[in-house]
Amino acid sequence: MPSSPIPVPTLVLVDDDVALRSALKFALELEGYRVHAFASGEDLLAAELPAANICLVVDENLPGMSGLDSVGALRARSQDLPALLITSHPGPGLRQRARRMRVPIVEKPLIDDRLVRNIRCALGQPPAA
Repeated sequence: MPSSPIPVPTLVLVDDDVALRSALKFALELEGYRVHAFASGEDLLAAELPAANICLVVDENLPGMSGLDSVGALRARSQDLPALLITSHPGPGLRQRARRMRVPIVEKPLIDDRLVRNIRCALGQPPAA
């Protein structure tokens, strides 16, 4: 009897910077993920998200609703998805709020494999060999 294929995890990327969003989407697809990209928290909240095997990667500094506010709004809808916050120079208040919400921060610039390592951890995947 053939085994079922392992479903490809879906990443939901939210960043208003078109160039960064495109580059991250490309890089994360090369890592084997399916990526849905949005420019704002409002766009994220208007979308129908997959029910399982999903991780949010959200920029904090978005026009309109912030990244953490977007995650909070999803969780208020009982969509308690694993999430990562990407930002530059997070202050103590943001760090504390993210910690309370169980949202790890990955600091920009994203020049090494920290983002992918954190995604793998959030999805419960083993570390890359």
